[in-house]
Amino acid sequence: MAILPVFVVSTVLPRVAVVMGSDSDLPTMEPAAAILRELGVEVVVRVLSAHRTPLEMVSFAQSARDQNFGVIVAGAGGAAHLPGMLASLTTLPVIGVPVKSRALSGVDSLHSIVQMPGGIPVATVAISGGLNAGLLAAQILSISSSVLAQRLADYRSNLHDAVVAKDARLLDLGSTAYLEGMSTP
Repeated sequence: MAILPVFVVSTVLPRVAVVMGSDSDLPTMEPAAAILRELGVEVVVRVLSAHRTPLEMVSFAQSARDQNFGVIVAGAGGAAHLPGMLASLTTLPVIGVPVKSRALSGVDSLHSIVQMPGGIPVATVAISGGLNAGLLAAQILSISSSVLAQRLADYRSNLHDAVVAKDARLLDLGSTAYLEGMSTP
């Protein structure tokens, strides 16, 4: 008779690391941290450059699991090596966030992050998609947390309710009045 492994579900949620190559990426990455905090997930935000602080980046990635991180959200612009380098150094899920650049509007970053070699996956969200990266990290963690799964369901329900309310208001006011109300602070 084969012995099946026993899986223990922890009551403590793993933390999420939100990492960026430069502090100038923080406006893009803060929505990831903010939504995770809103959902009750502990977040640690770091600046670790694949090019300027490679030794610190390696140390962080190699010790991330031991630090109880469950997912790494990594934003990078330009050459955008950070998400892939982190993914090459850990078996934790890594979500790449292409940061909009001045030169190519983030398309360079997007292409760099999505073109990972076989064996080193990096999930990738839209250019400047910090919010969705945070939500994806929470969804990954919710696999082992019914509490977090319920918080995500409530978040989605609130999105639904907000759109239904906007639709009702639009039907009530008409498009011209609704649009005028949108431009009023």
